[in-house]
Amino acid sequence: MQTTTHIAPITINPLQASDYAAWQRLGQGYNTFYERELPQATYDRTWQRLLNGDGIHGFAARVDGQLVGITHYLFQASIWSADVCYLQDLFVDEAARGHGVAQALIKQVAEVAKARGAPKLYWLTHTTNARARRLYDRVAKHHGFIRYDYALS
Repeated sequence: MQTTTHIAPITINPLQASDYAAWQRLGQGYNTFYERELPQATYDRTWQRLLNGDGIHGFAARVDGQLVGITHYLFQASIWSADVCYLQDLFVDEAARGHGVAQALIKQVAEVAKARGAPKLYWLTHTTNARARRLYDRVAKHHGFIRYDYALS
């Protein structure tokens, strides 16, 4: 059973250059959850793309000035509508889970997507990610799609 205790207000803002170390720690936590180990060069390249707004964007969630959550998102063309928003990554430090951080990050991405005129915000998660799915089932609609990956190499 999950208990919720009070934490300080959550602040959401774009990732800043000074966030690199905390961002990488959270990014590594995200990739560890999905059983991936990435080389340092991948983190460095991704960080530069995020800071430059090179097709991908990111937000930081802070509590008492400490970075406790991150999200990455992008806009992609759609055949039948205006560009849609894809929330690619969402990760919250274990100690900050259950306090609304993930929901605040989703809401911030949704605001950006609405402001840009995107008709849809969507994301994927693994079927075994039960804790996250409880939140996602409250804030979004699962339409039953199943994902397939075709290996190109």
